[in-house]
This record gives sequence, structure tokens and C-alpha cells, in this order.
Amino acid sequence: MSQPNKLKTQATAFYILILYIVCQLSGLLLFIPGVRDIFLQFIDREPNESGIVLVAWWSTIAFAITFIVSFIIISRNKNFWNVYKGEKSSIGESIGWGILGFFLVLVGQTVAVNIELALGITLGSQNTETIIKVTEIAPIMILSTVLFAPILEELVFRRVVFGSIIQTQNFWIAGLISAIVFATIHNEFTHILIYAVSGFIFAFLYYKTKRLLTSIISHMLLNGFVTIAQIYGDEIQNWVKEIQTIIVFIQ
Repeated sequence: MSQPNKLKTQATAFYILILYIVCQLSGLLLFIPGVRDIFLQFIDREPNESGIVLVAWWSTIAFAITFIVSFIIISRNKNFWNVYKGEKSSIGESIGWGILGFFLVLVGQTVAVNIELALGITLGSQNTETIIKVTEIAPIMILSTVLFAPILEELVFRRVVFGSIIQTQNFWIAGLISAIVFATIHNEFTHILIYAVSGFIFAFLYYKTKRLLTSIISHMLLNGFVTIAQIYGDEIQNWVKEIQTIIVFIQ
């Protein structure tokens, strides 16, 4: 990649990073006196739920706008995706690694959880619990959690952060730095190890296939799995018990 193209690509990465930060901070507008009330008048829900619904819609719309604007910016720079030398994995291989990556993340998180337990850290993510509560009241939040958030986070933390560092450093340094940044942004330092492990595996998947599609698939599957498990956990357990009862009866 020539120097002018490289500078242009780095500029594109910087614009996307700034856009993502603005998206994350946009929710602060709801704390401006009067702004929250303007939007609440369009929500026909119980008073104790209207604020939660507003947050869900605001988050989803903010992510959607950021997603659209980001790819408009990227479309102006054809070299943005050319981070690695060598041939990229095929779409089929990338999808396969994306599915496999989901299970790798589950294994990695299991190891991280056991390390946290050994250190006396209590299980349970406040961040996840909050998102699930919002989703139960306002299902539109699923679009933000399972679709837009994984795509934007992979775009920012894997392509922008990891992709920029890997051009001058080795995989381990780039992967570690991007994983720590990814974990830190979730603002849950008690469980920073779990987020860091996930971020590192996502970086490996991107590095392995040279396609961001791979880590996006794994990230989407992870968020979708967590959402379903949290919301429908009791129903799934009852369903499994019924299946076991039927099997025992047949035997």
C-alpha cells in the first residue's frame, strides 16, 4: 500500500473511531433538561417503563445511524479493508471459522470465569443484566445488541484498533492491546478478563481469515446466545427436563 493510500486509510479509521465515540456519548443528550421529556411524549407506556423504552430506541437508532454513516465513509476508501498481505480466506471458510469462533469464545470465557472464581470474584455481569432487562421491556433492543453492536464493535476494535496496530507490530501485541481496549470500553472492570479473552479471540479470528466477517459472525452468535439464554433460560430448562422425562419414560 502506497504512503498516500495508507494515510487515507488511517484517516478513515480515525473518522470511524470518532463516530463510534460520539454514538456512545449520544445518550448523554437524554440528561439535558427538557430533551428527555420531548421524546417521552411519543412513548405510550407505563411511567416506570417509558424511560427504558426510550433508552432502547435511542440506542438502536444511534447504532443504526452510526452503522450507515460508517459504511458510507468506508465506501470512499477502497483500501480500507486491505490490512493484511496475502490471500483472504473464502467466504465459506470465513463463515465456518466464525461459527467455530463462537465456541472458542465460550471455552475462553469458561476458563476466564473459573479464574475469576479462583480469585474470589462474584459471577454475574451488571452490564448484561441491564441490557437483558431493557430487552425484556423493549424487544427493539435486540437489534442493537445482536446486530448493530457486534458489527460496529468489530469494525472499531478489530479493524480500526487491531488493524492499525498490526501493521507495525506483531499479532500478540496488537491482539493484547485491542483486547484490553475492548474490555475497558464495556466499563465492567471486575470482569475485564472475560471481555479481554473474548476480544483476543475475535482478533485471532480476524487475523486468521483476514476477513472481518469472521469475527462479526462469532460476536453476533455470542450476543444472540447470551440474550436467548438470559431471557428464555427458565423455559429452556423446563423444556430440557420434559425431554429427559420423555426419554426416561420411553426407556
